[in-house]
Amino acid sequence: MEDLSALHTELVERLDTTDTIRQAFADHPRHRFIPDMIWPDATGLPLYRTADPGRWARLVYGSDAVTTQANDGGSGPRNEPSSSSSAPQIMADMLAAAGVGEGMRVLEVGTGTGWNAAILSSLVGAKGSVTSVEIDPGVAALARERLGGTGVTVRTAAQPPEGEAFDAVIATCAATRIPAGWLAAAEPGARIVLPWSPHPAAHSTPIVALTRTDTDMTGPFVREAAFMRDRTQRAGDLPFPGLGRPPTPLADFPVGSVELIGSGMMTRLMLMLPGVRLGTGVRPFRGGHGRIVWTGAGEAWAYVWPDGTVTGGGDRDLAAELADAYQLLRKAGLPTLDAFSLEAGAERDSYRIACGTVGRSWNHPVTF
Repeated sequence: MEDLSALHTELVERLDTTDTIRQAFADHPRHRFIPDMIWPDATGLPLYRTADPGRWARLVYGSDAVTTQANDGGSGPRNEPSSSSSAPQIMADMLAAAGVGEGMRVLEVGTGTGWNAAILSSLVGAKGSVTSVEIDPGVAALARERLGGTGVTVRTAAQPPEGEAFDAVIATCAATRIPAGWLAAAEPGARIVLPWSPHPAAHSTPIVALTRTDTDMTGPFVREAAFMRDRTQRAGDLPFPGLGRPPTPLADFPVGSVELIGSGMMTRLMLMLPGVRLGTGVRPFRGGHGRIVWTGAGEAWAYVWPDGTVTGGGDRDLAAELADAYQLLRKAGLPTLDAFSLEAGAERDSYRIACGTVGRSWNHPVTF
């Protein structure tokens, strides 16, 4: 039988964060917020705690996110995560980026299991307050039970409460168009920390820490992440770019797809390519299968293959745009993600990404 208290102590000790945030994690053992049924794999059956308590405990006290609901509580050919407990280190980094402290009024968007809200309650103390909104009624009800005694207010809603202002806003779901309600809920000067990507189908949703001005919000990206979408901003099933279409050989890429994926530049490249979907996949290659980097925009598409060759089609040379962005990063010395910043506003049709190290900015259309 696993010693859950010992596992929780080990998790807290692994966190790379401040002593204050580490103590807030210590106050609330993760296993008290994780349901007995979790979804460890993209396919297959869920894992029940009673069936394999050891594996359940190891997953709960691992370093990764734990999927606690799939397919909005329904079924499907894949276990698409629809609610989860976020990875502990990402949670700690977001709390630090938000600057949460004693006496603050904090809004959380996406209650999930309630674990993050409980940790927030320790950080703000008796003089502060935590309000958490959750779109799924069943998820909200369970979180409300687990949060009993913490002082956290859980509201079943898709948007923050109107007319209330907060000193910090933390979203645990990813957005492309930042809802006007999130901006309205933040006091001028407050931090708004959220996972963001320029396209609702993007897998990468890096964390950005925005500061609210009178009408806008701006701030740096702070770390990589991959969060589930705000349920009001799901892209749905999109066709794989170029699938079934005749390819045309294009100019070779500076490196092969495997090296490009391993370079750690994929998120930064995504931020530098307005209106372009960017991802990875597996396609038949030389009698087997190989990982590719793919791009898509409208009818245009391109694949970078493991040997650096490129195929594509359509009315736009996406491979050349990707190569230009890659070379720009290389010449600038591979600036880190925090060299990039986002400027956004509730009424804007485009958001601005800037990178001072590269000396460039890009306007991303917000079409969703």
